[in-house]
Amino acid sequence: KQGYATALFGKWHLGRPTEFLPPRHGFDEYFGLPYSNDMWPRHPVAKTGTYPPLPLMEGEEVVEIMPDQRFLTQRYTDHAVRFIEQNKERPFFLYLAHSMPHVPLHVSPAAQGRSGSGLYGDVIEELDNSVGRVMSTLDRLGLERNTWVIFTSDNGPWHVYGNHAGSAGPWREGKGSVFEGGVRVPCVMRWPGRIPAGRTAASALMTIDLLPTIASRVGAPLPAAPIDGRDAWPLISGERGARSPQEAYFFYYNQGELQAMRSGRWKLHFPHFALALEDRSAGKDGTPSGGRMVPVGLELYDLESDPGEKIDVAVGHPEVIAQMQALAHKARMDLGDSKTKQFGAGIRPAGMGPAPNLAPAAR
Repeated sequence: KQGYATALFGKWHLGRPTEFLPPRHGFDEYFGLPYSNDMWPRHPVAKTGTYPPLPLMEGEEVVEIMPDQRFLTQRYTDHAVRFIEQNKERPFFLYLAHSMPHVPLHVSPAAQGRSGSGLYGDVIEELDNSVGRVMSTLDRLGLERNTWVIFTSDNGPWHVYGNHAGSAGPWREGKGSVFEGGVRVPCVMRWPGRIPAGRTAASALMTIDLLPTIASRVGAPLPAAPIDGRDAWPLISGERGARSPQEAYFFYYNQGELQAMRSGRWKLHFPHFALALEDRSAGKDGTPSGGRMVPVGLELYDLESDPGEKIDVAVGHPEVIAQMQALAHKARMDLGDSKTKQFGAGIRPAGMGPAPNLAPAAR
């Protein structure tokens, strides 16, 4: 509505029926997979017949069935570069959502073996090349000073996949848990003249904050329905004294269960079972290990002094727990909590649609 050309190239995963696809939700162009790239008949552990043949889509049409995933990163990047070139004279919004490095890992023949760090390293190097091509295109067209670039991810490494999973570094656990290794991801932004270069911000943000922050920059109204994100531009732009726009962030998992929350330096875990992995070499070459579920109690961690969540300090800070419990109560009133069997007043029904037609479109 603000006159921007819009495109999504890559993963969608917000509904496969036509009425839920990107062209019905604000994107002029769409090319990619309508869900995760492991949801196909070659899944290493899912039962036969669990997933249908994987569709590659353009717009609202299936253009290929079971595409060669070795070339997805290149094809998404080609679409991104073309889109920027075609819209260099007007405002544009490009969402480039690479399927990699989600498993199964695939890399083009040109990048195979290039990193010297196995298949995972090759995949990361090809993604790096993709980012480089996009940034070079902006620079070549003289758009670098008027383009806000955001690079981030959706979750930490899936450790059960071993050498196909990457590393969470010092953070505890990974994908499948609400410990920092599962929810903390890199975020790098560039907007010359608007975002100070070479600065690191320690305050927490969540991807839910991107929508209202972007909307505020382009003068777009927010959706009529309530959303949970907040405008984080003061923090991003480096305003003196700026902090996270949220009093707390809440981590839901396992069908609507509130498992943890963060407020400033404090991370509070509520009693739940978390995925843990003692032997990260068990998963190998695309086949995952099982991992195990371990009990987590009411545990409090100081992320400033203990970012790895190793020392539970709940006993020494009852006042902090009381304050965070009060915030959690408000969250449960709004968003519910399956663990405490509380229905949230702010929950809206999920959209439901007919079974998808996976037949390729006529050419």
